[in-house]
Amino acid sequence: MGLSKSFQLVLFVIFGLLLYRIYDLENKEMQRQGSIATEKYTEYVNQMSDWTGDGKSLYELLSQQFTFQFFQYIHESDSDKNFTFGSLAKADGNFEDTIFKIELGHTKVFSEGRLQVRLSTSSVISASFVNLEKAATLTIVAYLLIMISFAILMAIHRRGIKYICDYVDNIPKLSFQAVETSRLRGSLKPIGVALEKSRIELKTSIGNFHKENDLLTKAAYQDPVTGFSTRRRFNDYLKTITDSDKQQFGVLCIIKAAELSSINQLHGREAGDDYLSKIATCIRQAAAKTGVNEYYRVSSSDFALFINDITVKEGEQFLVSLKRYLDEYAQTVDTDSIAHSGMVPFEQNCDSHALLTLADTAVSIAQTSGPNRYHILEKFSGNQQLGDDHWKVTINELINRKGIKFFQQPILPCNNQVDVYRELFARFYNSEGSNLPTASVIAMSERHGLNVDLDKMIVVHTLQLLNSNPSLTGNFGINISASSALQEVFVSWLRDILSSHRSTSARIVFELNESGMQKNVTASSRFVNEMHKVGAKVAIQHFGLGFSSFKFFREVKPDVIKLDSSYSENIDQDNNNKFFVRMIVDISRRIGIKVIATGVEKQDEKLTLEKMLVDGLQGYYIARPEIIAKTDK
Repeated sequence: MGLSKSFQLVLFVIFGLLLYRIYDLENKEMQRQGSIATEKYTEYVNQMSDWTGDGKSLYELLSQQFTFQFFQYIHESDSDKNFTFGSLAKADGNFEDTIFKIELGHTKVFSEGRLQVRLSTSSVISASFVNLEKAATLTIVAYLLIMISFAILMAIHRRGIKYICDYVDNIPKLSFQAVETSRLRGSLKPIGVALEKSRIELKTSIGNFHKENDLLTKAAYQDPVTGFSTRRRFNDYLKTITDSDKQQFGVLCIIKAAELSSINQLHGREAGDDYLSKIATCIRQAAAKTGVNEYYRVSSSDFALFINDITVKEGEQFLVSLKRYLDEYAQTVDTDSIAHSGMVPFEQNCDSHALLTLADTAVSIAQTSGPNRYHILEKFSGNQQLGDDHWKVTINELINRKGIKFFQQPILPCNNQVDVYRELFARFYNSEGSNLPTASVIAMSERHGLNVDLDKMIVVHTLQLLNSNPSLTGNFGINISASSALQEVFVSWLRDILSSHRSTSARIVFELNESGMQKNVTASSRFVNEMHKVGAKVAIQHFGLGFSSFKFFREVKPDVIKLDSSYSENIDQDNNNKFFVRMIVDISRRIGIKVIATGVEKQDEKLTLEKMLVDGLQGYYIARPEIIAKTDK
């Protein structure tokens, strides 16, 4: 029920109760006046107790003082003296008698007869009815005036509400005309003020939103580290080439900063960002005279640029210039390789997938050739596998030559009762002694099915290192491929070789990626059990990037989980990461698994993680990786 009908109903009830109250008061007053009239009559008649005569004479005598509705005198012995006047029944259509109910009756016994009368109520009722009529008239008039006034006010109110509704309906259309507060009076005035205030604030907020949206759009299309455009812009530009009907040609150059993961591990994330920024500077300097005005960062470690309207031979000048800048940068840092480049030609309506595959192949060939090398592939047919073949030969050669060396990085225990270890980072080099990008070596070994042989070489080299250098104390963690650990042949070989080196195998912790282990929980559990039989331990690294579950904890039961470094970054300010780490620490403690936080690069991160009761800390702030010594002394 609306406000208007509710008010009318309440008003009707109030005035109805008021009328009833007036009627009740008048009725009581009438009854009182009736009682007075009856008492007066009774007192008068009682003075005539000795009266004798006929009924008519008695009627005439009493009529001088009183008015009767009904009069009846019955003589005891002489019926001729009887007399009757009026009737006990009231006259029909008398509205006053209908409203007020009163009977003024009296019976008197004389010496010779019996008198029964009913006094007339007209005088008593008339006065009360007149008063009631006046009060009812005033009440009804007041009720009508109030209802008319209310109807007028409600009409004005509805007009104001309709204006408010129309104004609100126009807000989604971003119509921000000023509110006409003169149309919103009385109780609606505060709404008008609030609407006007909201209009101003909403207009300001939308203005700020557009500014922030512009910034977000810029951020979505621009890499904050290098200032290059993002992969999305690269895809858009590539699409304009592949879908274009206009004649156009040029070269696509891909630059891979393959040392990014190594620099992040050895020197920390800030050094990694600086490394990418310096490479971006080298690319800009090399392309300064080519007319390129947009560069792309297409992945975490890959850059790209299109040089239009030149041939591959002309584009080689850019590669030569880029290598010179990269070599100069390499002299200022502790690494001999910065990035590798590949160049391929393009033309309108070319196949984008084939173009990118050819460019990736060119980069792969450059990576096997030496530090900061580049390679050019001009043809789209028959050359796509050339880069893979180079990698296959290179990986086979480094396995046979055992082209590996180790860096070490210690893990800091958070209390003296926790037994931690030092992680060994494998670094590979070619026959010329130049470092090969570790991530590419591991990825290409898995692509060619050489990961088992590569992991065997890492295990054998680790055993030789520890056995030949008894002064190296403590436990050591080594990284092997999860795909190798899930193969029964490799697990059997690993179990056999560790069984023959029991004392050394007890010092080894095998680190495997969570994503690879979760591909086959049963095989992962079997690997952990086999390693436990020979005394070795297992750690799951980059934990938290995959779809972790309690089932994985319960069935695989690794000895250690190493949280991905993304959870340590600014954890002192990130409540979501805090919640995740607390949950993992709580679950791990219940089932006896140690939790190590990686990528710790700031004091605030270290202090926060220690308060969260992790078992160990690893990162650039704790200790920097260094070439492993032959002794701990």
